[in-house]
Amino acid sequence: MEAVQGILSPMKHIGSYFKGEGGKKERATERGEMMQYFLERLNQSRVMDGLKPLTMARMGRVLEGIPTTDLYYLKSVCDKAKHFSKKFWWEIDPKKHL
Repeated sequence: MEAVQGILSPMKHIGSYFKGEGGKKERATERGEMMQYFLERLNQSRVMDGLKPLTMARMGRVLEGIPTTDLYYLKSVCDKAKHFSKKFWWEIDPKKHL
């Protein structure tokens, strides 16, 4: 029996082929990539200002009512702005666009 175990390798669970780094499942979507982009850019300035970094869950809540196509517009506007963070928060505030 020991000789047979040396020849055969144990099978991996099928879920292990679908997991990303760190053993977490990867669920990459277009919207998720945009959210991650905003998260990274906003957290850079938040950390420098001494604020807690935003989480992905909070970013999802902030961008909840904005369609994915509009996120591309938001990205282009914020990238052109002098202050990415200021422009982002101004653009997503509905009171500013009445």
